[in-house]
Amino acid sequence: MTASHPPRPESDLHLDSTAHLMNSIGSRLAGQLRLVPPPGRRRPAPPALVLAAHGSRDPRALATVRTLVDRIRELRPTLPVHLGHIELNEPLLPDTLAALGGTQAVLVPLLLSRGYHVKQDIPQMAAAAPVRARVAAPLGPHPLLAEALYDRLREAGWPAAPDEPARRTSAVVLAAAGSRDPESATDTRRTARLLADRLGVPVVPAYACAASPGVPAALRTLAARGRHRVAIASYFTAPGRFATQVAQAAPWIAAAPLGAHPAMARLVLRRYAECLATPWTEAA
Repeated sequence: MTASHPPRPESDLHLDSTAHLMNSIGSRLAGQLRLVPPPGRRRPAPPALVLAAHGSRDPRALATVRTLVDRIRELRPTLPVHLGHIELNEPLLPDTLAALGGTQAVLVPLLLSRGYHVKQDIPQMAAAAPVRARVAAPLGPHPLLAEALYDRLREAGWPAAPDEPARRTSAVVLAAAGSRDPESATDTRRTARLLADRLGVPVVPAYACAASPGVPAALRTLAARGRHRVAIASYFTAPGRFATQVAQAAPWIAAAPLGAHPAMARLVLRRYAECLATPWTEAA
């Protein structure tokens, strides 16, 4: 017969259980610590994303841009995101860059095409800043802008599935701010083509100033072609004088500006990532 052992005291069983628990916790902590690089090998913080907005006297513009900044931060919580304006609103871009200290920065223009601000103003402000900075491409042209424009038109009343007779009489004027730089018009025409492919109707670029055709002229041209059901797609980043002006010319519906549409936030982050993927050169 096997000799029976006296039962172990309850206190010993408790100690064994506690020791097992502590060993388990210690093993887990050790595994997690192995994933943390030593201090000398930690990844450097990413360059700050500085959204370079134009600025406007319309208070709705500043509120809209701040909402867009919030959406960008929601998508990338660990990325430092800042706002600076070329003119008219605070913080001004040079002040934002000066406040970054020694941090590197990528400036993403909240502008929809190439032009003077993208080619001259923003690079000059970046070059004069006390931080190492470079400038990303403007937002347009890009399919994400066509997505946002389509959504704004739908919100304004554009039908989801117009029938063939409606298509034959419908069109869209893509109303933009305008620039004397011919590359700006090239970029806007590309966006118009992207939106036309999305809608299945003609999309004609027109401008509020500095370029032609103007919105009234574009509307007359479309009417002469039998396109009497014309919507205005507001190709502006935020509400303001030009956006209000072109909306008032709409013979049918006028969409809201792009504003803080989710596609805008995704596009800003894409331009930031594209800039980081290119070799670093100093802003000039």
